[in-house]
Amino acid sequence: MKLSLGFSPCPNDTFIFDALIHHKIDTEGFEFDVCFHDVETLNQKAFCGELDITKLSFHAFAHVNEQYALLDSGSALGFGVGPLLICHKEKYVQKKDLLNATLKVGIPGRYTTANFLLGIAFPYLTNKQEIVFSEIESALLKDTIDLGLIIHENRFTYAEKGLYKILDLGNYWEQLTGCAIPLGGIVINRKLDQKVKEKVNRLIKNSVEFAFANPTSSTDFIKQHAQEMSEEVISKHIELYVNQYSVELGNEGRKSIDVLFSMAQQKELIPPIKNELYLMP
Repeated sequence: MKLSLGFSPCPNDTFIFDALIHHKIDTEGFEFDVCFHDVETLNQKAFCGELDITKLSFHAFAHVNEQYALLDSGSALGFGVGPLLICHKEKYVQKKDLLNATLKVGIPGRYTTANFLLGIAFPYLTNKQEIVFSEIESALLKDTIDLGLIIHENRFTYAEKGLYKILDLGNYWEQLTGCAIPLGGIVINRKLDQKVKEKVNRLIKNSVEFAFANPTSSTDFIKQHAQEMSEEVISKHIELYVNQYSVELGNEGRKSIDVLFSMAQQKELIPPIKNELYLMP
């Protein structure tokens, strides 16, 4: 059986899925037609129902919950992993200035969890421009935006480029809720047979566990898609975003997601959740 699978070229995703798509584990007769995209493109594909299985942001998942269910494995949650709000040092912006609605903010996508957190922390910052996450630093340096909301490996590179952190929105979330921050998850189309969905969940868990047990096995695959990232940045990226919640959400992981969605619904940032979120009870 062949299923379409979408995930990002970032090291955390290639680390997780390497064993699965390269048959380093028993895939139980499954084949995967893989596509690589940034998370906002994957969000848009999920809105169109294009993929059987896909990575997407939890913010976007709230909008496609009727069509997709969240798998228990493969998610990115954690402490100290949140998006950063940054600016150019030469145009330093203080926190008190963030009430200024004219400030232009470069965001990695409307439906990213990063943008959701920005809306909670700084609701007045409504002048937003969607930019591919890897180009936000350049936009700041070119002064085409005043603020940048960065995710992924840019957490490790912004300072050396002369950019300044205003706020770590992950820390903001942790102090506000005491929960891990839910960034992205792996979802599967509800139309698929229940046994197929359960097998896929098990295979992804096996793939994550293989990656942890054989940390150098995926090195070539990760480097192939990590563009110009150094080995040090790749290693930090994986350590930051792949953890016990990636193996399985567990009660604490689910609690974090439930708190996120509850707060979002209270603020009317997402539609009402009509279906059970999780594939597994």
